[in-house]
Amino acid sequence: MINTKHKKWLTAVSILIGLIHIIPMYILFSTALKEDSDLSSKWRLPDYLYLDNFKNAWENANLGTAFVNNIIITSLSVIFVVIIGALASYPLARFQTKLNKFMYILFISALIVPPLTTLVPLYKFIVDMGGLNTYWAIICLDVTFNIPMTIFLFTGFISTIPHDLDEAAMIDGASRVGLFFRIILPLLKPVTVTVVILSAVGIWNDYQLSLFFLQSNEKATLTVALSTFFSQFNNSIGWVAAGSLLAMLPITLVYLFLQRFFVQGMAGAVKE
Repeated sequence: MINTKHKKWLTAVSILIGLIHIIPMYILFSTALKEDSDLSSKWRLPDYLYLDNFKNAWENANLGTAFVNNIIITSLSVIFVVIIGALASYPLARFQTKLNKFMYILFISALIVPPLTTLVPLYKFIVDMGGLNTYWAIICLDVTFNIPMTIFLFTGFISTIPHDLDEAAMIDGASRVGLFFRIILPLLKPVTVTVVILSAVGIWNDYQLSLFFLQSNEKATLTVALSTFFSQFNNSIGWVAAGSLLAMLPITLVYLFLQRFFVQGMAGAVKE
């Protein structure tokens, strides 16, 4: 049992963590509603409503096209991440062979490899394949870098599902493929939501891969489009703040809609 003193400390720490996340959002919101000529403190909300920053950000950064690019790349990448991750995780969780254990360790080891360390060979490979400024190349890269965490989560969750379900389905005549899609896959809803949230947020907010592999304005993502506001001759903080608020809105709504499954999925995934 947690005594009253410990509860107070936990409450204080929770409030502090909340403030660490809320304060930057407050400053972002305050900056987005101010004119560039407004030199008042960033801590002070304006006493007027200035929405031109949102209009200017949308038009000058071509955010409409960037939103379409983000939606296409993120949605397709997440779909492939979930399908490939789930299919790969089932045999890794159910069949503890030496090869499967080695493959699992290999996937988990990939989590500690920073994507930028592989940038040079990846860039050369993508250029040789003709994948620069294409959807398929950036989607393949996003899927590749999200698969290790996905396999970690799916494998841990599947390991908590009793083997008796497999045996009962096999006795009833179900094939291994049918068993997975009819029995196992429906049980993966919580961890699937967790995978969707984690991968979607990372892919939606990706900057480093998009910057190098999507260099044309027609294929630029939101983060790359917003970065154009920072240059030697253009430093529109208000536009960036407004654009950032617009960019974060869709993925925030997705998280708020799915977050009730998030903790359940994470809890099940780490029980292994």
